[in-house]
Amino acid sequence: MRKLAKLIILFSLTFLITFFLVAAFKFLSLRVEWIKILPPTPETTLTLFITAAHWALSLSLFSSIILAMNYAVRRNCYYIMTLICVMSLSFLFTFSISTILQGWNASPPPFAAGIPLGDKGLILTNSLDKNETAVVLLNGVTDHSGPRVTAIPGQPLIYQQSVGLSFANPVTSLPSIPFTDDTPWFLRSISIDLRLNAEVFQQKFNQGLFSYLVYVGSLIFLLCSIAYTVKFSAWPLANLFLAALAFRGVLAIITLFNRPEMMATINSLLGNFISSIDSLPLFFLGFGILVNIYSFLNFVARRRYDDD
Repeated sequence: MRKLAKLIILFSLTFLITFFLVAAFKFLSLRVEWIKILPPTPETTLTLFITAAHWALSLSLFSSIILAMNYAVRRNCYYIMTLICVMSLSFLFTFSISTILQGWNASPPPFAAGIPLGDKGLILTNSLDKNETAVVLLNGVTDHSGPRVTAIPGQPLIYQQSVGLSFANPVTSLPSIPFTDDTPWFLRSISIDLRLNAEVFQQKFNQGLFSYLVYVGSLIFLLCSIAYTVKFSAWPLANLFLAALAFRGVLAIITLFNRPEMMATINSLLGNFISSIDSLPLFFLGFGILVNIYSFLNFVARRRYDDD
């Protein structure tokens, strides 16, 4: 019981600390990006916070399950009790935070007059760095395809009468809007998959409690099964790293199954038996059962080897 109590405390602290820290940093990042475009307002601040909280919820769920199950493996906790405990806590925290965020999202924002996007001479740039490409809309956003001046570092200013190509406007390689992202693709792909997973969570929550329970419960069951089974090394950090890679693969599978092309393929192949919406929870449940069967057979084989 003492190990189980420590496991509950570890999971709760990990989930809550990760959620609040990640939500705060994500909110500040989104706010900085938003301020570059529009002035802050109460309704946009609430929207940014809800978006950051949904994103942090996905990361908190994955990270807390990894750490809790890794602790259970190192302390030789009873697997059935550990699985029930972690799954219950995961669903409790996830559902509670989703309910709170849904309530905030449903509250009507305070009335605010429309904010003009910019007058004549609006400058579009990715950052305030002088080495970044900038576009100056001479007539503002009311005529965004009209005359503009493009400033490319190391080159003279280029004037365009309009964006459309013509013989009088031979420049064809100028960027329309110079927004780029220098974040490495590996980190950016994780961020995108976490955001997509958060959107799926919100979609299932809006569909009803049963749909949310089936999807989130099957996902948590798969994550707990994988995190407990990954114990190929005597070094705990190595197992933690392998579990993180396995969780990254689960995120990629979620993104793959929610693509329109994949959903159309599933409907064409299994449309008479199961819909594409129900295929992902069944995949989670089936693969989780296979992982648990492998873990059980591995445990039996080790016991026989120790007895011999």
